[in-house]
Amino acid sequence: MVTDTPLEERLRELAGSVPDPELPMLTLAELGVVRGVRRTGTAAVEVELTPTYTGCPAVESMAEDIERVLRERGGMAEVRVRRVLAPPWTTDDITPEGRRKLAESGIAPPRTTRPTGPVPVTLTTRGGPAPPETTAAAADRSGSASPSAPGHAGTAQAETPTPARLAAPAAGDLAPAAGEPVRCPRCGSAETELLSPFSSTACKALRRCTACLEPFDHFKELT
Repeated sequence: MVTDTPLEERLRELAGSVPDPELPMLTLAELGVVRGVRRTGTAAVEVELTPTYTGCPAVESMAEDIERVLRERGGMAEVRVRRVLAPPWTTDDITPEGRRKLAESGIAPPRTTRPTGPVPVTLTTRGGPAPPETTAAAADRSGSASPSAPGHAGTAQAETPTPARLAAPAAGDLAPAAGEPVRCPRCGSAETELLSPFSSTACKALRRCTACLEPFDHFKELT
């Protein structure tokens, strides 16, 4: 496994400390867009940056701020910021600290869509649960053959079990965004309503709390 050197870790911390241009209460590390930092020379470094979406207008500003901080505070003479689109960024990449800061700033954080705990896996067969044993094995254990297929009376035939496959996790094992309420960041009420699918930026929606009657921004889920 390849690990970062102490200097690369330091440079990654510096790159991640840059505030997001549109959400200055969050750093790029808390937003989850800095994917990697790699030295390419004695005083040269390459930073992998994943935009929140391919047409994000803030990505150029992010890159410029990363270049500046790595030159001024990291001592790097050459800084290259490379856009990485795979795997794509989702709102699940926002750290818990980032979500806390959004709520403190009056913005409802995006709801998570990834599994919140261990995901149970069930082994099944295409025709249903796998048989505990074959017909032939049962015959050996009981001393007599089970009824066989027509035309072969009295002859025990072994059934070939269907290959097992992994069953998909049940819907209840996930925390889908659509199934969770958007809570008011001011009073915590789950009784909120959508006023507009867009707010000050394309990534936020405008909602209103029907309990305290205050409008607020909601950072929309992107999965």
